Amino acid sequence: MQHRSVHDVMTQEVVTAGPDTPFKEIAGLFHRNDITAIPVVDDQRRPVGMVSEADLIRKEAVLPDVEGGTPGRWLDARDRARAEAETAGGLMTSPAVTARAGWSIPEAARVMDRHKVKRLPVVDEAGRLIGIVSRRDLLQLFLRHDAAIRQEIDHDVLGQTLWLAPGDVRTAVQDGVVTLTGRLPRRSMIPITEQLCRAVDGVVSVHQTLDWAEDDTDVRVEHPHAYRAGR
Repeated sequence: MQHRSVHDVMTQEVVTAGPDTPFKEIAGLFHRNDITAIPVVDDQRRPVGMVSEADLIRKEAVLPDVEGGTPGRWLDARDRARAEAETAGGLMTSPAVTARAGWSIPEAARVMDRHKVKRLPVVDEAGRLIGIVSRRDLLQLFLRHDAAIRQEIDHDVLGQTLWLAPGDVRTAVQDGVVTLTGRLPRRSMIPITEQLCRAVDGVVSVHQTLDWAEDDTDVRVEHPHAYRAGR
C-alpha cells in the first residue's frame, strides 16, 4: 500500500519574513501573494515562528474607538505586547510547529489538530524550511477518484496483503465511502480488513456486512486448576 506524504502535497515555494520584517511589509506580502500566514525564519532559513492575519488584526483591536472606550481590555500582557509590535519578531506565534516532508498525511493532520494550527512549515533534517502544508493541502487526499480507491483495496489490501481469492470480498466505493460484502476465512480478520481499508488514501469511512467461515474469536482457555483432579 502506497500512501501520499507531506512532500506530495506541500507548497515548495514559500513566502517568508524575517524577525525584523515590518508590519506593513507583512500586510503587503499577504495581499500580493493571496496568503493568510507566513513563516518567520532566521538567517539559516529555520522557522522561528508564524505570523497570520489574526496576528495583524489584533493591532486593529487595540486602536482607540470613537466613543473613547478602553481598547483591548480582554488581552493579556503577552497578547497586548504582540498587538503593539511593529515587526514579525514581536507579532509572531512562537515556537513554530513544523512537519517533515516524509510524514504521512494523517500524521500531519494529527499534529495540526493537536496544536490547533492551520498550516505547518516543512523542514529538512537540519531544520531548514523546504515547504509549507495547509489544511487545504491535506484535504487533497479526499479528491481521489472512487475507482482508484476500489482498485487499491481490491489489489493491495484484499489480494496482496490478505491473500484473499478474487470474489471472496466484494468492494463498492461511493464518494469515498467503502462498502464490503462477502466471506472471510476467519472472523478475526474482519476488524483487520476494516482497518486496512480505512488506511487507504481517500477513504472517508468503511461499512461492512462480512460473513466468516470459522469463528476463531470464541476460544475458551481451560483454567489450569481444572486438570488437577485428573492427576
